[in-house]
Amino acid sequence: MSKKNTIEAVILAGGQSRRMGEDKARLRVGRRSMLGHARALAADLGLACRVVRVDRHAGNGPLGGVETALRRARAARVLFLSCDMPFLTVALVERLLEVEHSAVFAESKKMAGFPFCLSKGVLPFVEECLETGKLSVQDFARRHGCHVIIPRCDWPQLANINTPAQLVAARAAL
Repeated sequence: MSKKNTIEAVILAGGQSRRMGEDKARLRVGRRSMLGHARALAADLGLACRVVRVDRHAGNGPLGGVETALRRARAARVLFLSCDMPFLTVALVERLLEVEHSAVFAESKKMAGFPFCLSKGVLPFVEECLETGKLSVQDFARRHGCHVIIPRCDWPQLANINTPAQLVAARAAL
């Protein structure tokens, strides 16, 4: 079975963008919107891609989007991309996808984060975290015993663009 049939990409784009003050997914970095960068990455990887903008149960942060996506997943594994990481590379994501584990996260600054890949089988554990109010992706990764890959270079690949100042820096980096 090819990777296209066993892995699908989901872009989480449902955040409130409080620090940015406007919808991050629509902001441009270079020729594309930040959401467009994530879509292009999924296309370059040859993966079917969906965008989750609205969670089944609002107010649960990224883990709510993870739960929503895993419930709707058609493939055995789901690659989670954030809509605010325009410098993420195909090489890094391919390295992450090569790891056969139920939960694989990239590590940046000693923290597990985006991108990450989860098997559909972790859905009950995600639901348990949500039910007990443990909404942190970090907490989920720690408690689940995830596998972590450490990229050779943090910046700019794993940079999240969350503030106007970070957006200015990202645009200048192109």
